[in-house]
Amino acid sequence: MERLKRTDYCGLLRPDHVGHSVVLMGWVHRRRDHGGLIFIDLRDREGIAQTVFNPEFHPEAHKIAGHMRAEFVVAIRGRVQPRPQGTENARLPTGMIEVAVEEALILNEAKPPIFAIEEQTDVAEEIRLTYRYLDLRRPSMARNLRLRHRAAQAVHGYLDRHGFVEVETPMLTRSTPEGARDYLVPSRLNPGEFYALPQSPQLFKQLLMVAGMDRYYQIVRCFRDEDQRADRQAEFTQIDLEMSFVDRDDVLDVTEGLVAALFEAAGRPAPPRPFSRLTYAEAIDRFGLDAPDTRFGMELADLTDIVRGTEAKAFAEPIAQGGVVKGMNAKGCGAFSRAQIDGLVDYAKGFKAKGLAWFKVTADGIQSPLAKFLGPIVLERLSERLKGEEGDLLLLVADQAKTASESLGRLRVKLGRELKLIDENALAMTWVIDFPLLDYDPEQGRWQAMHHPFTAPLDEDLPFLDTDPGRVRAKAYDLVVNGQELGGGSIRIHRRDVQSQMFAALGIDADEAKAKFGFLLEALEYGAPPHGGLAFGFDRVIALLVGAGSIRDVIAFPKTQKAQDLMTQAPSPVDPRQLKELRIKLDLD
Repeated sequence: MERLKRTDYCGLLRPDHVGHSVVLMGWVHRRRDHGGLIFIDLRDREGIAQTVFNPEFHPEAHKIAGHMRAEFVVAIRGRVQPRPQGTENARLPTGMIEVAVEEALILNEAKPPIFAIEEQTDVAEEIRLTYRYLDLRRPSMARNLRLRHRAAQAVHGYLDRHGFVEVETPMLTRSTPEGARDYLVPSRLNPGEFYALPQSPQLFKQLLMVAGMDRYYQIVRCFRDEDQRADRQAEFTQIDLEMSFVDRDDVLDVTEGLVAALFEAAGRPAPPRPFSRLTYAEAIDRFGLDAPDTRFGMELADLTDIVRGTEAKAFAEPIAQGGVVKGMNAKGCGAFSRAQIDGLVDYAKGFKAKGLAWFKVTADGIQSPLAKFLGPIVLERLSERLKGEEGDLLLLVADQAKTASESLGRLRVKLGRELKLIDENALAMTWVIDFPLLDYDPEQGRWQAMHHPFTAPLDEDLPFLDTDPGRVRAKAYDLVVNGQELGGGSIRIHRRDVQSQMFAALGIDADEAKAKFGFLLEALEYGAPPHGGLAFGFDRVIALLVGAGSIRDVIAFPKTQKAQDLMTQAPSPVDPRQLKELRIKLDLD
């Protein structure tokens, strides 16, 4: 090893290097023995270079190459030369050259890999995660991590240029209600007491504004003990920022510039600015969801006024109970079979809808099991409002407003994908603003914060916080990209009296507020400036930039959907002595 010191990366060699003596180190990607010449494709983090071993000129190196196998770690010294005419490989950046090897050394042997180290693989994800160190050798995975690095550097650079200061906040803090379960860490020095891993740095970044930091940011790890899915992990990374003396538009403008910087770092055109905006009410009314995919039509319409007073019990009963009737036009789906329609009905019921009414628009009129209960005039008005044409399928849900909107909204996305109405190359950036401040939980019989308890209400709605909480809108905003929430934030409450009013609306009395948030409430009494901020998922941003279907493909060592690390076998039992030191007894019955 002392005789050979790497001079170049394999994947960075080009025709300009012809004639240069180079030392390369990496892994054997592929070996081809032509009965004389041996070709070794050598791979490192930058790519692949073809090396050739000729027994006539360097027999000792050729002999060593005969022992090389896939994934052996090797070093070679040789001279860069053009590939013979007709053997060039235009698909490789290094495809015009090769290295004639003069000296070779096997640095470490390797067992045959569990799966091929190739660009694409159909091996089960469980196997990839178990042998993640092999999976990360694949070029696509390596590229993802390299892009993640460039994106992080772009974040640091952009926010530094805009006056933000990076401040680290504690990983061991106290448990506070933020919507998901906390990961708890027992304290040995304080028996019976626990730290919590932060779900976000929310309270700390607000305290930094009280401290006069003015502009803070952090690329920070966060932890939430919740069910996993493709865009969710037990531990994840977010870009977190907070600003003093700002309003909503200031935060949105800085964030749009940051998103543009991230796209540029990935070599992609920055999305047009300013991003479009929808109020929460508009998003629900038109798309059924607060994270709408605006890349295609099939928008929802309220049909309550049309079907009110008809004989159809499927509509009359929900309306009588304060519900609504909403519908959409599945263009061109009038030829769906009954089995296909039944599948749509079941899908809507999966989102708590009591049912799904359907109407086929045909040359002979509108066909539906409910047609006879509505009459030709109502049917015609339904078709007009939904812009029904021959061959269309009109789909209606009658239920409470939230259920009707969400079930149809989910069905809209499902049909948009299945009917290929979505341009996968399109990029729809949308701000959703003016969320409700509170959301009523009928099971608990109380109001809950739609975002978190520190979100400020719109000034004009503050008088209703005590008398009509459901009417109050928040100074909150979410950034939605192609139907996925990328991040969100709000202008915060900076006055203690308003914060106490908010706690009261949430059913948190003065003693509970002091016990859980006393340090924040006291800080607000020492001259807290108006402030606001935002956090968005760094993992989700990278997945968007590389086109990954899951954030697991842009995280070096992710967890499974059961929050397990298959490689290290975590979580795992611990030594009973450790539990004794912590004064913890397990009850696994």
